[in-house]
Amino acid sequence: SAGGAARPVPATPRPALPVTPPAGPASTTGTAVAAGITPGPAIAELIPAGERSRKALQAFRLSCPSLMRRTDQSGLTRGSDWNNACAAASSWPEDSASEFFARHFEAVQVGDGAAFVTGYYEPEIAGSRTRQPGYEVPIYRRPPDLIDVNLGQFSDSLQGKTIRGKVQGSNLVPYDERAQIVAGSLAGRGLELAWAADPVEFFFLQVQGSGRLLLPDGGVMRIGYDGQNGRDYVGIGKLMKDRGLIQAGSMQDIMQYLRAHPAEGAAIMDENKSFVFFRELTGPGPLGAMGVPVTAEASVAADPKYVPLGAPVLLSLDRAEPNGIWIAQDTGGAIKGPNRFDSFWGAGSRARGIAGGMSARGSALILLPAGSAARLARP
Repeated sequence: SAGGAARPVPATPRPALPVTPPAGPASTTGTAVAAGITPGPAIAELIPAGERSRKALQAFRLSCPSLMRRTDQSGLTRGSDWNNACAAASSWPEDSASEFFARHFEAVQVGDGAAFVTGYYEPEIAGSRTRQPGYEVPIYRRPPDLIDVNLGQFSDSLQGKTIRGKVQGSNLVPYDERAQIVAGSLAGRGLELAWAADPVEFFFLQVQGSGRLLLPDGGVMRIGYDGQNGRDYVGIGKLMKDRGLIQAGSMQDIMQYLRAHPAEGAAIMDENKSFVFFRELTGPGPLGAMGVPVTAEASVAADPKYVPLGAPVLLSLDRAEPNGIWIAQDTGGAIKGPNRFDSFWGAGSRARGIAGGMSARGSALILLPAGSAARLARP
């Protein structure tokens, strides 16, 4: 397995802005506007030139077709707000990407602006398309009896809530949890997409949501998220830390412990009842929540209730590696709240080293198309 977490490069984050409390009664909509919007500083001096801004411009271009069409759940923008920036992005020279962002955007702070940023990556693990000695851990495609239910269709009070389960007789019941699936509850149904060599590596591939299988013949099979069993995700790192089993909570520490204690490790993994299903990916990728490929060191996962998917985000953190411009192109089960982000670092051992130990705090500004923030100012 790859080495440990990368040594952090310390940095001094820019302080968050003093918050203007929202006028009028607090809203229960749970969106960015309800959290309070504070106009940000002029951004020209804040955007670093260089590789991150260049990659962010490339990633922003990929988002544009979807950005101009989609409904922004955060309430911060309308599709048409993005037209000018997207038109300019299509032909903007990449060597002056930071000027593109400075010219076409203005900054706002959502809520208190206090950012917490973790990292994710595209794992590469040993796998095989067929079961053979050394490749015994099944990777399942989405089972046909897994049903998604949009509860908002049944009651207005349940708008935005969904559950997953399966039909048993005339009832909808919870789908099998991880322990049942690992014990073989889906075996023999022809759902095996591929086989992994190592249950611990595969567990972390499920946490990441996509990855590459390095095949015995030297080929690569890319797999991506195709649903989950509907059970709540439990972060085993926190659980192990609380029990005093590990000191830090990095992925590398967790893996080391699980390998050193195989029986106890298997039981700990089963405490996360969530189980992810996969499909084979053949285009560029991995794909983020916008349906476009995420870009290493330029895409972040964000909570779409607070950040328009496709919007640039300017991070200033106590770690230097993630500082600068990112594009919000993905979402994640643990990525909830106004200033919570998960930064994507690509594939390979460097990406794994940075992402696996990423835990940075500081401040975040959301970049909105120039002129659109005025609409948000309360009377």
